Amino acid sequence: MEDLSKSISKMRKKYREIFRTTVDAIKQRVDEIKPKTLDGDIFDNFEKNSDGEKWQIAVLDMFENDISHEIVRKWKEILAYRENFSCKGCATCCNLACSEFAPDELSQRAQLGDKFASQFTSIFIPYESTKQAEKIYPEYIQLLKDNVKEDVYFYHCPKLNECNRCSDYENRPQICRDFPDNPLSILPESCGFYEWRLQVEPVALMLHAMMEIIDYYKQKIPVLEARKVRGQEGRP
Repeated sequence: MEDLSKSISKMRKKYREIFRTTVDAIKQRVDEIKPKTLDGDIFDNFEKNSDGEKWQIAVLDMFENDISHEIVRKWKEILAYRENFSCKGCATCCNLACSEFAPDELSQRAQLGDKFASQFTSIFIPYESTKQAEKIYPEYIQLLKDNVKEDVYFYHCPKLNECNRCSDYENRPQICRDFPDNPLSILPESCGFYEWRLQVEPVALMLHAMMEIIDYYKQKIPVLEARKVRGQEGRP
């Protein structure tokens, strides 16, 4: 439990540091395309077709066509690097799959065409109680209880044999083949992808920070809302 808690604490501290650095880096890029003669802030309300509004549009375009593409490219590189690592057969992910959705919710999502939910429900079955799941990995479940406000539901794969090996490995679903597909997942040291996670964590945290910051800018830059209001005012 102590090792897992330390891992979470270190990641949060590192994220705060990376977030502050990323805020400054994105602000610098925003300021670089600001007209030199323009007074005001990127979040100000500017007149239609003014240099200020054109600046805001240019910033939003930069987010959409430059920075967002950079994020996608780097994320693909992280996932491609994952191919240098392989499963060691600890079976933690098979014995203790978790989801924010209850079994009934997953079934409904699967019926509505959700591919992930469909694959998940085709292989994993829910534990009857959290106490059953705690026997597999009590430290991890306690960590979730301490750090996650939302409910988490635990599932397991019935195809594991007595040696903790998949009895239908060649036919395992894509979600099993792709796991872990999130470099910020909390993985036990026994996992073959643990070292991958450690190596790519700084870049993954930076990309996560970039997405959060860009989303904040998009919500706060008033040019899109101003255009919407103008459009409504012009209606008969």
